[in-house]
Amino acid sequence: MSLTKLYLAPGKEHSLKRQHPWVFSGAIRKADGELAEGDVVEVYSSKREFLGMGHYAPGSIAVRIFSFEQAEPDYAFWKQKVQKAYDYRQRLGLVNNPNTDVYRLVYAEGDGVPGLIVDFYKDTAVVQTHTVGMYSVRGHVSQALQEIYGDRLRAVYDKSAESLPPKAPVEAQNGYLYGQSEGGVVVTENGNRFYIDWETGQKTGFFIDQRENRDLLARYVQGKAVLNTFCYTGGFSVYALNAGAKEVHSVDVSKKAIELTVKNGELSQAPEKHEAYAVDTFEFLKGKEDMYDVIVLDPPAFAKSQKVRHNALMGYKRLNAEAMKKIKPGGILFTFSCSQVVDKYLFNNTIMAAAIEAGRNIKIMHHLSQPADHPISIFHPEGEYLKGLVLFVE
Repeated sequence: MSLTKLYLAPGKEHSLKRQHPWVFSGAIRKADGELAEGDVVEVYSSKREFLGMGHYAPGSIAVRIFSFEQAEPDYAFWKQKVQKAYDYRQRLGLVNNPNTDVYRLVYAEGDGVPGLIVDFYKDTAVVQTHTVGMYSVRGHVSQALQEIYGDRLRAVYDKSAESLPPKAPVEAQNGYLYGQSEGGVVVTENGNRFYIDWETGQKTGFFIDQRENRDLLARYVQGKAVLNTFCYTGGFSVYALNAGAKEVHSVDVSKKAIELTVKNGELSQAPEKHEAYAVDTFEFLKGKEDMYDVIVLDPPAFAKSQKVRHNALMGYKRLNAEAMKKIKPGGILFTFSCSQVVDKYLFNNTIMAAAIEAGRNIKIMHHLSQPADHPISIFHPEGEYLKGLVLFVE
């Protein structure tokens, strides 16, 4: 297999030698052949040292490295990648766990496969590719999943149409790569039941990354009034209902999300204690002083690029200050950011600014992040996108 070789400018090889998987376009000096989006390329230093191989894409990140050794990127190569990811989840105790049958099987750079996400729901794998290169090998990924899971796998659903770059030279359509399902299933997470619809839901259908943080919330809600904002499908709400909360209110601006939240609330042990509202969170908080003992703030990514980061920080500050003003004395606030361009230090400083504005004395109880099935490569700190704080508001 003859691959196009990319040569870096002098001094631009250091990050690759530290196994950081991104090659920025400004680091490339020349290519020895034609380049098309999704091509597998080899990357060399200015001294012609082999550094890695990956998928090419036009844009700021020109190459995402999937191997720092020369290899044949055939079916056996990709199956080994999926197998290693599976073995790691097995080590985490997630595979064949009767108490939890939903987890992330493959997490992009964290598993050495930039641009690929695979989430597992009971007996269905949902594949989402974020690069044309990974989209081109989704058939290999599906075949590998079938061989690894055997008869435990009912279907593989490709949900790449929304995740590929806007001008990608492929006409992606969501659909089943293997098997068939009715598009929804009831899964179990830490003993809590949820209805998942990967065909019509956001992302792959469920925010798996909050599993451990939802479990932590359950420790603090017995007999308490709980408000879950930006609730999506009501993950935190169901945990609170099952952990003995006095009442739980779920809020999301999306009517469709609220419909799913109601459905999930009905799967809980105390559906009569749950109310859901399709309304903007800021509007809902008006006039709600001293109503809630526990408030969850889990907004979507306010910033997806550095250009809008400042506006995002102002949004986080305003949201958290409002919640801090409204919560009961002695209340507990779970607050999150999933914006990759807002690191945890910036997030913490923004929450401190909110506390100053709210005029409340606040203690940090827990620092939160993503669970181990969303692994962060030590060579790729950008993989840590979810950060959160649990705050005691005096």
